[in-house]
Amino acid sequence: MEIEIENKNFILHSSGSVFWQDQNILLISDVHLGKIAHFRRHGLAIPENAIVENFNRLDEVVDLFSPEKIIFLGDLFHSKINTEWNLFAYWAHKTKAEIILVEGNHDIIDKQNYVDLNIKIHPELIIEEFLLTHHPTEKEGFFNFCGHIHPGIKLKDVGRQSLKLACFFRKENQLILPAFGEFTGNYFMKPNENDRVYAIANNEVIRVF
Repeated sequence: MEIEIENKNFILHSSGSVFWQDQNILLISDVHLGKIAHFRRHGLAIPENAIVENFNRLDEVVDLFSPEKIIFLGDLFHSKINTEWNLFAYWAHKTKAEIILVEGNHDIIDKQNYVDLNIKIHPELIIEEFLLTHHPTEKEGFFNFCGHIHPGIKLKDVGRQSLKLACFFRKENQLILPAFGEFTGNYFMKPNENDRVYAIANNEVIRVF
């Protein structure tokens, strides 16, 4: 779905990413690489191919948009380095786009690991009138792109059945991206009158509020 923010053009993709057309930048939040390997090591029965799925989805969206820059809005790697780091290092080396990380609360590994992959790290980033952060942040004069919340929406039909979907949650001066990674969960939000909600369903992005 194409939307306009501050007279700039953006594409909301069903992967949970946002492509900033004017700047040729791909925004991705909350991939949480390493989380699946962490769970499997502690005995949870998560299929091993779920690890590969995260990288397949990254490849698909990068191949689709061919961005000049990929900016991860925090929580790129879930915790301590594990076997998934080697897969990420390989992915980063073969990716032609410049990779930038805006730090999240789960990004706790030694920054030198990112430096070795030529990945730049920032606590926050300002591009034109846009403020890029991990946690939702209000700053006068800026529109905020962020993650952290893993927003979701519950839709109810007349039979009182509910459908739970990940979503892009837009406030007046903020767009919260859904989590990109597998097995990350959602925090279900209730929109106010002036909010807009773009849900992800069947590989499509649909405005539902």
